[in-house]
Amino acid sequence: MAGYARVSTDHEDQTTSYEAQVDYYTNYIKSRDDWEFAGLYSDEGISATNTKHRDGFNQMISDAMAGKIDLIITKSVSRFARNTVDSLSTIRKLKEHNIECYFEKENIWTFDSKGELLLTIMSSLAQEESRSISENVTWGQRKRMADGKVSFAYSRFMGLDKDRETGKIVVNPEQAEVVKLIFRLFLEGMTPHSIAAELTRRGIKTPGGKDVWNQQTVRRMLSNEKYKGDALLQKEFTVDFLQKKMKKNEGEVPQYYVEGNHEAIISPAVFDMVQAELAKRKHSGSRYSGVTIFSNKIKCGDCGGFYGSKVWHSTDRYRKVIYRCNHKYKDKKCQTPHVTEEDIKALFITAYNKLISEKKEIIANAEVIRKTLCTTNTMLAEKQRLEDEILVLVEMTQNLVAENARVAQDQEEYQKRYDSLVQRYEDAKKEYDELVNKIEQKEAHGERIRQFIKTLKEQDNIITEFDDALWGSMVELVTIGREKRSVTFKDGMEITVE
Repeated sequence: MAGYARVSTDHEDQTTSYEAQVDYYTNYIKSRDDWEFAGLYSDEGISATNTKHRDGFNQMISDAMAGKIDLIITKSVSRFARNTVDSLSTIRKLKEHNIECYFEKENIWTFDSKGELLLTIMSSLAQEESRSISENVTWGQRKRMADGKVSFAYSRFMGLDKDRETGKIVVNPEQAEVVKLIFRLFLEGMTPHSIAAELTRRGIKTPGGKDVWNQQTVRRMLSNEKYKGDALLQKEFTVDFLQKKMKKNEGEVPQYYVEGNHEAIISPAVFDMVQAELAKRKHSGSRYSGVTIFSNKIKCGDCGGFYGSKVWHSTDRYRKVIYRCNHKYKDKKCQTPHVTEEDIKALFITAYNKLISEKKEIIANAEVIRKTLCTTNTMLAEKQRLEDEILVLVEMTQNLVAENARVAQDQEEYQKRYDSLVQRYEDAKKEYDELVNKIEQKEAHGERIRQFIKTLKEQDNIITEFDDALWGSMVELVTIGREKRSVTFKDGMEITVE
C-alpha cells in the first residue's frame, strides 16, 4: 500500500503539517504486518482544486494503474481533492482496477457500500470550502484595489521597486534609464521589434533577466501606465476558482484607475504622446516600418503614400539603397523621383538651417499654436460634467432596482424606466470616452510642440552634418514632389526646398 500527503501552501506553518503527514504515514504503514509499504507520495505547496499540476498525486495514480499499489491511505478527503468531479472520477477509476482508498479522518473505505455516498458528500463540502476560500481571497484583493492599494510583480517589472522599509513603490534609477531609452527610441521612429533588437545588441537585460528582448515585452512597457505614475488595477481576473484560469478584463468586473500613485519615470504628457503614436501606427492603413530612421517619414507628393527602401545592385560593388514611392509601379504609377539617404539628409540640413535663421519667430508662433490649439480647459470642464452625469445615472439605476425589489410595481413600466436609464448611461459613457480620446490627442500634440520648442531653443548654430537625434525629435515627415521637396516639422511648420 501507499500513503499520500499534501499541503496547499509553502508557508512555514504548513511545512510542519506536511512533514508530520509524511512521517506519520510512513511509520503507520510500515508498522502494519499485513501491509507492504509501496512508497509515500506527496505534493507540497500545491492546491487540490484540480489534479493537473500535482506531480506526486499523478505519479501515485500512474503506479496504482500499473499494479504497484492496491491501497492508498491519506489524511482526509480535502487532502486528496477539493474538486468533487476529480475526486469521484479518480476513485471510480481506481475501483475499476481493484484499488481501494482509505480516508482516515472521515473513516471512509471506498470499497465499503456506504463509501461512495459519504465520499460524494465530503468532497462537495471540501469543494465548497475551496470556493469560499477563493471568494474570500478574491474579495480581499478587489477591496484593496477599490481602496487604491497597488501591488504587482516587482521582480519582473523594470524601473520600479518596492521599498523594504515603507512598502511604497520607488524608482530604480539604473533601470529607469532603460525605460526612458525605450520610449525615446519609439518616438524617434523605431518599432518595438527594432527596439528589442537594439536593446539585445547593447547587452541590456530584459525585465526577466534574459539576454534577448522580444517586441511583445517592449510593446507592453510602452503601454504600461505605471511608468507615468498611475496604476490600472484588475486588468485580469480569475474566471473559475477550480481551474484558476485568468482572463483579460473586458468589463466583466470593475477596474480601478489610480492617478499619481507613485513617482513617474515617463512624464504623463510624453506617455500620452506615445499612446497616440501607437494608435496612429495601428490605424495608418499600411504596415508601419521602423527599420531605419527614414522609415514612414518620406511621403509621396503625387499619391500621398509612403516611400519604401529598395536595394539596387544588391550583389555587386555598385550596391545602393534608394527610397521610392511604394505605388510607383502599381495602378497609380506615381511620377515622383526616387531619393537616396544622402538626398534626404541634405534636404533636412537645408530645411533645418532655414528654421534656425527664423528661430525666434518660429518659437513665438509655436507657443501661440500650443496655447490656442492644444488647450483642454473647456474639454476638461465638459469631462467633469459627464463624469457627474454618469455617477447620477448609476445612482438612479441602483435606486430603481432597489425600489423594484422592495415594492411591487408594474414590471412593464419598470422595464421602460430601467431601459431608459441604461440608454442614457451608454450615451453619456460613449460621449465621455470620445471626449477623453480627444483630450489625450490634444495633450499629445501639445507635448510634441513643447518638445519641438525645447529642442529648438537649445540650438544656436546652423549644422553642416546630419544629426540623427535632431531628425528624430523635430521632423514629422518629408514630402517628395516632382519639382519641389519639403520638410514638415513637429510644430506643423512646412519648409519647402526647391
